[in-house]
Amino acid sequence: MKTLRETRSLCPVCLRVLPARIFEEEGAIFMEKECPKHGYFRDLCWSDAELYKRFEELDVAVGKLKGKDGEFAPNCPFGCGLCSFHASPTVLGVVEVTSRCNLRCPVCFADAGVGSGRADRVGSQRERAKVEPERTEIEAAIDALASSGAVAVQFSGGEPTLREDLPELISYARKRVPHVQVDTNGLKMAESEDFCREMESAGLSVVYLQFDGVTEEPYRILRGRELLNVKKKAIENHRHAGPNPAIVLVPTVVRGVNDNQIGKIIEFAVQNSDIVRGVNFQPLSLCGRTPFLKNAEERVTVSDVVAAAVSQTKFLRKEDFFPPSVMSVFLDALGSFVGCHHACGAFTYLLCEGEKGRENGKDAHDINAEPLTKFINMNTLAEAFKAKGKITLATALRSIRSKLIKEIFMDAFRSRSYWKLSELHRRLVFVGAMHFMDAFNFDLERARRCCIHYGLPDGRVVPFCSFNTAHRQRARGRESA
Repeated sequence: MKTLRETRSLCPVCLRVLPARIFEEEGAIFMEKECPKHGYFRDLCWSDAELYKRFEELDVAVGKLKGKDGEFAPNCPFGCGLCSFHASPTVLGVVEVTSRCNLRCPVCFADAGVGSGRADRVGSQRERAKVEPERTEIEAAIDALASSGAVAVQFSGGEPTLREDLPELISYARKRVPHVQVDTNGLKMAESEDFCREMESAGLSVVYLQFDGVTEEPYRILRGRELLNVKKKAIENHRHAGPNPAIVLVPTVVRGVNDNQIGKIIEFAVQNSDIVRGVNFQPLSLCGRTPFLKNAEERVTVSDVVAAAVSQTKFLRKEDFFPPSVMSVFLDALGSFVGCHHACGAFTYLLCEGEKGRENGKDAHDINAEPLTKFINMNTLAEAFKAKGKITLATALRSIRSKLIKEIFMDAFRSRSYWKLSELHRRLVFVGAMHFMDAFNFDLERARRCCIHYGLPDGRVVPFCSFNTAHRQRARGRESA
């Protein structure tokens, strides 16, 4: 047993702030802590210690962070908004626009949906205010996120598409930030091509589509009903909704439910890469509503997703994946960087060439997918960014071997244009994993470096995992009382 670092965490029962230890044991990374009232807790953080340590070495954001490791505000994580101790600026801002939902998923970190209590009690104006913020409040949250440096805003919920004014909110957000996303289960998209066109016309950048597998079984377990055909219909309806429609598939990954479909989901994205821009796997977090995870060994971790992506596809290797902060080499063209902790996730890109999407009503199956690392020396770019805090033109030219990618990257680099960067991403498929924390594995150092932030109606900006683990749970406790 080797101690890697000390941090602070939370008691999963009472949310008391506790000292915690991150340590390596038998090739995996664990956290342990003890509450004087509720006892000892131990949780799996990463199943692959070697990959964890490689990601730590590749963490390019370290030199650009504010503050020092292990320095926290006295009332962290309960005193948010962002404070002077917070290390990373906002990259993605999340705004919850409703607690209503047209599903009642057994798994939901927001505990939203039909039958979830407050989301059903919308008779009076006061009750509705608890469920759905006013448009002026949402606009204020967008303004606060934009002021904090957000490059993107994501509308979440609940189910955002249930708001009739969603297109107007998209349009407002697009005037404040260059990139606007909508989280959705896809039901409304599957029902209406016109709705898909309306979102695109309003300025939508990408749909984050709940997509848990390529068979019906994961949907029956995680969503309470069969939904695969609904997902496919939503994708098909959105395919021609605008000049550059985009979807990112977002699977919630649960051991024994759909972790054996990680490769098939990636292959589905490749075969639909005319519209699917990526897959963002999210291992189940013990926040909100979930019947799973009775012990630490049941967790799917970031390194489990990477291992499955490698073993279940023919074109990915473990060394193709990098920690989230390495995405800074792309965002540097916009003057931004990804400051989140190396343990928060993993990513790679695929270059997909061949017939894309559907042609004459037939599925395309002849797309060739290769990791971007075959064409770009990501290690060189990462080392240069870590050393200098930016990518120079000379370094980029030396690191990129593909003429096409070099031309597009150079255009984005010279123009520092979001649109040129988008052109590069339209030729790629993102494959990533983001493991959001819960009270069992909550790590205050990871929260201090979070760059995904909620914009709240009261104007505060709060780190994503802090909100879902501490603030939302406390609010739910007060409501129950």
